[in-house]
Amino acid sequence: MKKGIHPEYNPARIVCSCGNVIETRSTVGDMSVEICAVCHPFYTGKQRLVDTAGRVERFKRKYGSGTESEAETEPEAEAQPEPEAESGAEAAS
Repeated sequence: MKKGIHPEYNPARIVCSCGNVIETRSTVGDMSVEICAVCHPFYTGKQRLVDTAGRVERFKRKYGSGTESEAETEPEAEAQPEPEAESGAEAAS
């Protein structure tokens, strides 16, 4: 490594808004962050779906859930006879 071109790598403290302090090293120095792995909803298991203006319900009404739409289409497919078998016999004559 060339001397004089690299920044200093000093000890640094990262402080989260929840109060968690992480001791590390950085070229920037001390930092403050809004959210960390200790208080992030994904890592704490407190994540919840935030429905803004009913978008989730609107999507479910429009497209339905995957299991309901499959159950509705299956009886219709079984009730219709297959016209291919009859047309194939007529074409062979």
